[in-house]
Amino acid sequence: MNSTLCIIVPCYNEEAALPYFLQEIRKVADNMSTTFQLDFEILFINDGSRDKTLQILRQAAQEDKRIRYISFARNFGKEAAMYAGFQNCTGDYAAVMDADMQDPPSLLPEMYQALQSGEYDSVATRRVTRKGEPPIRSFFARCFYKLINRISDADIVDGARDFRLMTRQMVDAILSMTEYNRFSKGIFGWVGFRTKWLPYENVERVAGETKWSFWKLFLYSLEGITAFSTAPLAIASIAGILLCIVALLFVCVVLVKTLAFGDAVGGWPSMMCVILFLGGMQLFCMGILGQYLAKTYLETKKRPIYIVQETNEDRV
Repeated sequence: MNSTLCIIVPCYNEEAALPYFLQEIRKVADNMSTTFQLDFEILFINDGSRDKTLQILRQAAQEDKRIRYISFARNFGKEAAMYAGFQNCTGDYAAVMDADMQDPPSLLPEMYQALQSGEYDSVATRRVTRKGEPPIRSFFARCFYKLINRISDADIVDGARDFRLMTRQMVDAILSMTEYNRFSKGIFGWVGFRTKWLPYENVERVAGETKWSFWKLFLYSLEGITAFSTAPLAIASIAGILLCIVALLFVCVVLVKTLAFGDAVGGWPSMMCVILFLGGMQLFCMGILGQYLAKTYLETKKRPIYIVQETNEDRV
């Protein structure tokens, strides 16, 4: 009996890129089926697209029995789409990749061969260059990877993509983490398993526009930090202690100055600056605490991670 490889493809407004991706992934699947005696299922997750993405997926599913699709009731985000893919894939192996061709399907045979060696449970990809990316985004991305690896237990490699091929055992481990606030790069690193990293040159999307602005990436990075580290809380606590010490010293300085020189009212502008600074630090620390409380609040509500509106199969 042949093994099955499930390719999970989250889609959001990928009308322009899907025809190119479908052509390429079918060609790669046909070649791998012949070479490795593999069965394929290609699972598309339509994340509430507003263009003709769903119509293209409907047509593709009618033409190719290997293609399945799940369409969300609204846009729940890529993390929810990947989780839905993991929940509904039935293969012995699972691969996650984008539809914009920035994750080259041509790498799949090499990734599968690496898994067959038995030395690895996952083969992941990482970009060795950031060609075509704004310099400011590249700088902050590198800073994020350095920071997250210092303050968390999750092993996240600089330039890591979501594009990876993994065994069923690793998929089940990922599914065991049912948290609502998901950060897949951190989850992949946290569950562990033996991973081979496959470097490749950055590839620009074949068509359409990226959905990730600098601001969205910044917020996503904050999600990752709060999801896999409590270091910000420790930093806030240390800052509070240091400010208390500084405030105590300042009180002593003011007291001595007043007793020695009788200057009871001088220096009020600097006093206002100190008050504003301390108020800002308090708000900053409260904001950090609020982020963690918000995450806890959302987890306790037990909302579904996604809601399915349409699919071409009944097993969702």
